[in-house]
Amino acid sequence: MPARVPGLRKRVSAVVPSRRMTILRLALPSPLRQAFDYRLPAALAADGVPAAGVRVRVPFGRQQLVALVLEEAAEPAVAEAKLRPVQAVLDDAPVLPPALWRLALWTAHYYQHPLGDALSQMLPVLVRQGEPLRVEPAPVWRLTPRGLALADDGLQRAPRQQAAHAMLKAHPDGLADATLKGLGIGREALQALADKELAGRVAVAAGRAAGADAWPVPLLAEAALALNDEQQAAVAAVIGDLRGFHPWLLQGITGSGKTEVYLQAMAPVLAEGRQVLVLVPEIGLTPQTVARFQARYRCPVVVLHSGLTDRERLQAWRSAREGEAGIVIGTRSAVFTPLARPGLIIVDEEHDLSFKQQEGFRYHGRDVAVRRAQLEDIPVLLGSATPALESLANAAAGRYRLLTLARRAGGARSPGVRLIDVRGHRLVEGLAPAVHEAMKATLARGEQVLVFLNRRGYAPVLMCHDCGWQAGCQRCDARPTLHRDPPRLHCHHCGSEQRPPRQCPDCGSTDLRPVGAGTERLEDGLAPLFPGVAIHRVDRDSTRRKGSLQAMMARIHEGGAAILVGTQMLAKGHHFPAVTLVVIPDGDGGLFSADFRGPERLAQQLVQVSGRAGRAERPGQVLLQTHQPEHPLFAVLLGQGYSACARMLLEERALLGLPPSGHLALLRAEATRAELPLAFLQQAAMTVLQQGGGVQAWGPVPAPMARKAGMHRVHLLLKCDDRRRLHALLATLVPWLDTLPAARQVRWSVDVDPQELG
Repeated sequence: MPARVPGLRKRVSAVVPSRRMTILRLALPSPLRQAFDYRLPAALAADGVPAAGVRVRVPFGRQQLVALVLEEAAEPAVAEAKLRPVQAVLDDAPVLPPALWRLALWTAHYYQHPLGDALSQMLPVLVRQGEPLRVEPAPVWRLTPRGLALADDGLQRAPRQQAAHAMLKAHPDGLADATLKGLGIGREALQALADKELAGRVAVAAGRAAGADAWPVPLLAEAALALNDEQQAAVAAVIGDLRGFHPWLLQGITGSGKTEVYLQAMAPVLAEGRQVLVLVPEIGLTPQTVARFQARYRCPVVVLHSGLTDRERLQAWRSAREGEAGIVIGTRSAVFTPLARPGLIIVDEEHDLSFKQQEGFRYHGRDVAVRRAQLEDIPVLLGSATPALESLANAAAGRYRLLTLARRAGGARSPGVRLIDVRGHRLVEGLAPAVHEAMKATLARGEQVLVFLNRRGYAPVLMCHDCGWQAGCQRCDARPTLHRDPPRLHCHHCGSEQRPPRQCPDCGSTDLRPVGAGTERLEDGLAPLFPGVAIHRVDRDSTRRKGSLQAMMARIHEGGAAILVGTQMLAKGHHFPAVTLVVIPDGDGGLFSADFRGPERLAQQLVQVSGRAGRAERPGQVLLQTHQPEHPLFAVLLGQGYSACARMLLEERALLGLPPSGHLALLRAEATRAELPLAFLQQAAMTVLQQGGGVQAWGPVPAPMARKAGMHRVHLLLKCDDRRRLHALLATLVPWLDTLPAARQVRWSVDVDPQELG
């Protein structure tokens, strides 16, 4: 064996450089507030280092997870020997476009939520599980030469086939099944064209990009409505500068035609081949919104909300991402939907509490929409009859541009509102004699009455008449609601149910009585008072089955004398032409709420419910029962309108330093033992006081509902006049709290800009 030459290894290593390990920093779908490092095997690295936002599959514990690449790390956070390998790179491009990726990072940081979990929740379930972002394009329907030669009126005896023929003729490249379905073209009409050899399904090449000529020509399926001068001014302002970020606040009284403003403002955007994202607060509003948008425009419309199956949601998400859909309509989570060519964002009923996610990733859909529009450099239009005080403050400060619609569209008159003082009066089924007479007169004219009671179930309390015992929830500091069908005591806070007792557990009496009224009891009570009159109850229980809400709305729109009994589901955006009387049996809810937002929510609710009356040619009236007719909120709201009421509430908030004059973050902690969350938040409060910086710590104190679902709950409210200082504190406080041993004994969360303090 030849002698070893000293220094040979050193000289060889200098000539042949060692291969550096590629380390990827990943965001995993995990509640942990950290990123994870993995090594990229050489075989995968040969195709290049995956960009930020690309999905990879990695081992995590005993399972495999789909993660998102954050960056290539210069140095690993752990020893190289502990790095596990990436198993597969799933994409050749990022899942989200650049502006949306920046929005995702900003949102997770602003709301102090673990980045991996936040990113995961922004994506459809099947994308999180590794489904391909793109699929081979489905066959499309095209006209045959015979179909192209057919005259435009050649199918006038078959209107559905003629509509399908016209749609395909306007789009010679062909349309997929899903797109045609979104345009209202049924499979039966298409099959009929195929049977006549007028159309057929053909395969298309992959990668057919949608551009400015993506939508059929002409774009309008029906003529736009005539606008009054206020609507014209609003539309002209929005479309006057569609390039760049411009936040608009459209404050229009109920029935003023805000939707028509939306429809006409989006016309030039769609004409350029760009896309429009429309956010609505409730699933129940999407069918009527979709129907109206589909009736106006011939471009594909897709819907995104929690009522879809995972497969349906993925298909709609892909359609938006690839630019196939012109209009994307969805609830709050749709704000994270990627768009190939974004042009405008619309947030309808922007004040609505439903835009705030109350569990887990606690973002606010409206505020995220504004930030997204800023990052996309496009306009955003916020609309409401009763804008949130934060939005009005932004308009007053010049951050939003205010547009006003002060009168109803089409010449309809705003309803008159009358307070009914119920003190000392005998109520029948919770209604005063004057209300009964007004309802009889309205129904006699063949018109409809809406009775608004935001309390579902039969009765809120089951009580013993002999000793005063009241049924309680075994897991919450709350009274379960008595329901009728089937008979049960149902806690609306934790979901637990139990059979109603037959006798009082305290005194043994069998005289157990329901106290108070919910929508079920009100429905039962009104039936004998107005015999022969149709009564439609609209609440979460009566509309639980798929399609039940749409079916009930169809019956209501048939017209004729009827009584509509419902919760806030009836107050949001619905158009009932035959409703001329609105009755609010309990107008005092919220006047003395423990939540400082209670008066604002009450004013918004009363205005929204009142707006359901007199929306057609017939005048409307609102009867509001109250035990507090002299309350200042009623005096200002009914005498001067919502804007004056909002100014009064803003002045009160400014005196107290409450939002929008101040800024809040709420720390919540809960555990099965009462002392654990209290001790945990006491540590947080002491740290806040030691750091100072102008941030106040209010608490910790028991939550308004101190026990819920078997857990003892404690709150700590952080308040600061300066948003930046509050967020600077949170940026250090939240990670530190994660390291505390006590953090493993409690379930805790941080809620930035909380909308509810319960």
